[in-house]
Amino acid sequence: MKNNTKSVKSPAPAKKITVKKIVRAAKVAVAPKPAGRVAPKGSKPPVKKAPAKRAPAPKVEPVAPTAVLTTITAKIDIGFGNALYLRGEGAGLSWDRGTKMNCVNDDTWKLELGESVRPVIYKFLVNDLTWSAGEDYIVPAGASVTVVPAF
Repeated sequence: MKNNTKSVKSPAPAKKITVKKIVRAAKVAVAPKPAGRVAPKGSKPPVKKAPAKRAPAPKVEPVAPTAVLTTITAKIDIGFGNALYLRGEGAGLSWDRGTKMNCVNDDTWKLELGESVRPVIYKFLVNDLTWSAGEDYIVPAGASVTVVPAF
């Protein structure tokens, strides 16, 4: 009868690592320490002075821009029975519905807008239907302007 057992080889013995090899592998570059002064034996360490105290900086409160009235005057004769309107954004104006200007005389229309801190963008309309020609007008908050619109 034959023996069905197979022989198992034992693993190869591990290589010996010497301490010298480990130390060589672990060497890392280290910057040299700067040489310090050595105090003589029995002497006291030097006394450090406290930094001078500074006066605290004054507190500055942020100042909110103040809201101011903006006045727009238009110099144009739009004919008897017609009215001049403004549409826009800022200071209570809307692009959807016009605000009627006050007729000062035959060719002068004036409107004082509510308080605002931002610029006002606007355009003129006759009877809140016919838009003035050209680009939108822009006036800084609190300014008074006189404009001659064209239709």
